[in-house]
Amino acid sequence: MLFPKYQLVAYVGLPGSPALGPLDKDLDAKAAKLETLSRAYAAGRTPQPVLELIAVVARGSRGKDGLYRGRLDDAKIEQYLAVARKHKMLLLLDIQPGRAKILPEVKRLERWLKEPDVGLAFDPEWAVGPTQVPGRVFGHTTGRELDSIAAYLSGLVTAHHLPEKAFVFHQLSTRIVSDEAALKAHPGVVTIKSVDGIGTREDKLKTWAKLTTNLPPAVHAGFKLFYTEDTRHGPLMTPTQVLSLKPRPELVVYE
Repeated sequence: MLFPKYQLVAYVGLPGSPALGPLDKDLDAKAAKLETLSRAYAAGRTPQPVLELIAVVARGSRGKDGLYRGRLDDAKIEQYLAVARKHKMLLLLDIQPGRAKILPEVKRLERWLKEPDVGLAFDPEWAVGPTQVPGRVFGHTTGRELDSIAAYLSGLVTAHHLPEKAFVFHQLSTRIVSDEAALKAHPGVVTIKSVDGIGTREDKLKTWAKLTTNLPPAVHAGFKLFYTEDTRHGPLMTPTQVLSLKPRPELVVYE
């Protein structure tokens, strides 16, 4: 079981894209920094560092198939998984689907998701409709859609006798997820909402309160910090400040 034994702390990123988080290059050095950072979040739990790799990235242009997203090749995913294993970390594969349907994008990653130390993250802010362009509008998902992803992952865990798998969905505004109550518990899957508010500490706390007050029983709380965007408004929140949030963020993500 991941919780309550472990405290997850993640770095996010995409190869060659420093704007999307620290995991753009120098992976061993970044992993060492993450190990140190994760220990600051222990607070009675076992720190578990996580590499969150953006495996499907939303794009502002159509691309060959008109779906406004790019996919990372297997060799890159293999490289990140090797670093995660070397440092005894979990790997989360993050999907920003653009106009693509989310479940087919998840299933395309099945060879990785059948691994015992690979979980999934979904960024519905970047899941747009058939005439929309990512980045120009906020994307959207539903509790039912999230539930279908959790059910699929649960099936993999059961079929392949895997340890409990993390499923993270990112959310920065109430309108990005509707009917969240349709998201139920599924055996072998830990579902975590990562609250992604940007801005002053006060703004982040308001977003946190708004998005965690009525968490479904099946959903754990996570919190995201932005090295660049957050620090435009003041100092980055400290581990002590983050851990003082109620409910306790069981995943803390740094971008």
